[in-house]
Amino acid sequence: MRFASPSSPNTTSAPPTRPSYLNSATPFLHTILVPSARQNSCSARGRIITPLKDRYGAQIRTHYPLSWGDEIAIVEQEHVGFPNAQARVQVPTYMKAVIAEINQGSGVSVRVSIANYETLLSSAFKRALHHVEDATPRVSDLPAIVASTTGKIEMESVEEGREARVVEDMIKRAVLNVFGRYFNLDDFSGLVARFDEGLMVEVGADVWSGAYANTFAALDDPAGLLRPLGGCDGAAAVASAVEFTLEGLHLNRRLNRDVVAGRYRYSAQPQVDSAARPPIRRDRTA
Repeated sequence: MRFASPSSPNTTSAPPTRPSYLNSATPFLHTILVPSARQNSCSARGRIITPLKDRYGAQIRTHYPLSWGDEIAIVEQEHVGFPNAQARVQVPTYMKAVIAEINQGSGVSVRVSIANYETLLSSAFKRALHHVEDATPRVSDLPAIVASTTGKIEMESVEEGREARVVEDMIKRAVLNVFGRYFNLDDFSGLVARFDEGLMVEVGADVWSGAYANTFAALDDPAGLLRPLGGCDGAAAVASAVEFTLEGLHLNRRLNRDVVAGRYRYSAQPQVDSAARPPIRRDRTA
C-alpha cells in the first residue's frame, strides 16, 4: 500500500488492496479478546494468580464440564505424559472417574483434573520402573494428587495449613461416590466376614502388584465381584481393583483402615457407636 506524501497534498495514493477473504461468499466473524486486568496479579494471601491469558476460555463450557464423562474425555485429550508411559501404565475407568469426581464436587476448572491425572500417572509409572512391571493407578496413589490439587486451587475460608486435609476429604468422598456406582455393599458380606475372622491386608503405592494375589484369592467369587469394574486382566489391574474395593468398604464403615509406615492396613471394623462416628456424606448431585 502507498500513501501520499505530507508535502504533496495533491498526490493520490493507490486504492488499498482488498483482502482475499472479503471476496468469499462464506460468512466470517472477527473476534477480539481484550484483557481487563493485569497480566499477573496476586490473591489476598499473596499467591500468584494464573496469567489472564490462560483464562480467556474460563467461561467456555469445556473448562467446567457438566458430567464426569465429558471431563474424562477432556482430560484424556489434554494431559501430557512421559513418552513410554502409555505402554506401561493402563488407567481403569473407575480411577479416571475418581479424578473427575473430585473436580465435579469442587466446581473448579478442568485444569485441576488434568494436573491430578498427570500426577496419578506419574505415581504409577514410578512403580512400574521400580518393579520392572506394568502398572495401574491405585487408591494408594491418590495421596500424590494432594500437592497438585492444592497447587491449583485456593481456599480462602480455610486456615493456613489445613488445605491438605480438605483435599484428602474430597478424595475420600470421590472414591465413595464412584464405589457406589459400581457395587452393592451386600455383595461383600462374605469378604467382610473373612475380615471379622482375622483377615488383615496391607497395601501401598510401593507394593509389587503380584503381592495382591493372595488378597484376590480371599474374595468369594473374585471374578464375579470385580466384574463391574470392567475386568481385571493382569496383576496390576487386580491390585488396583483390590485397593478400590477395600477402600470403598472402609469408607462405607465395613472395614477399618490404619496407616502404618506409609501403607494402608485393612482389618475388621471395631464395634463402635454409629452415632459417635457418622458416615461420610455421599454427594449424589455431582
